[in-house]
Amino acid sequence: MSLLAAMVPARAQTLDKVSFGTNWVAEGEHGGFFQALADGTYRKYGLDVTIVPGGPNENNRMLLIAGKLDFFMSANSLQTFDAVTNNVPLVAVAAMFQKDPQVFLTHPELKVSKIEDLKPLTLLISKEGITSYFQWLKSEYGFSESKVKPYTYNSQPFIVNKDTAMQGYVTSEPYAVEKAAGFKPNVLLLADFGFNSYSTLIETRRDIVDKKPDLVQRFVDASIIGWYNYVYGDNSAGNAMIKKLNPEMNDELLAYCVAKMREYGIVDSGDSIKGGIGAMTDERMASFFDKMVRAGVVKSTIDYRQGFTLRFVNKAVGVELRPKN
Repeated sequence: MSLLAAMVPARAQTLDKVSFGTNWVAEGEHGGFFQALADGTYRKYGLDVTIVPGGPNENNRMLLIAGKLDFFMSANSLQTFDAVTNNVPLVAVAAMFQKDPQVFLTHPELKVSKIEDLKPLTLLISKEGITSYFQWLKSEYGFSESKVKPYTYNSQPFIVNKDTAMQGYVTSEPYAVEKAAGFKPNVLLLADFGFNSYSTLIETRRDIVDKKPDLVQRFVDASIIGWYNYVYGDNSAGNAMIKKLNPEMNDELLAYCVAKMREYGIVDSGDSIKGGIGAMTDERMASFFDKMVRAGVVKSTIDYRQGFTLRFVNKAVGVELRPKN
């Protein structure tokens, strides 16, 4: 017994090394992961986590595929379908955002309140936007490419022309425009009009799911706790880490990001109210897949169900951390 007693503390202190790649530089939209690392949540779950930030010259998803990373922060459900289309053995195991934060900004005097109100305007859309959500706008709402101009991640063309609508994230671009132009733009969140992709998913390789399900479960659960603490609790530890990695982030912008995530239910709404942050459902995936098939973005013949699993979510982990009111 004495030998066993001596072994237990040593075993308890053994942490599994885990590497997690994000898809962009450190920012508030990644806050829950940094919070789980900074406040010791990952360690409590027996994990020694290294977060590898992405950026314009990084491709962390390729590093995951190549076995150099254990987990990756995928942008949206389209990447899940893309993995299946290209026979890449990746699996989405949790969706930290119930709503994709993609928005259009318009000038406040135009009184735009629904998607159709955007049709007379010139739409400033990125290359990625053209191949994804704009195809949905065409198929579901009858938008025309003749009204589209390239978005170059510069808000000035939008600021100076009230007959334009600019793409952005609800958590950042409205703040940047208000700071630069002195007016508060009107915001339309595409998720509230039927673009029901999940966002900020945790992806891993199929072999890790098969061989190390306990590791996957602990990483998912700890990340969920990190997100509850970041959105609803004291997120100062996570923010300090973000600011250290990305000096362009400041307290005002980070607070704005969290406030908008709460206001619009980006992280916690819909299925996550009962199932917990990270929740996914077959019905939701099927609905979004059907929309993308109709939009011509994915082929109807792929077995999209191969790209995700519900094994690690919908367990109400951390729901007690949500404020009661």
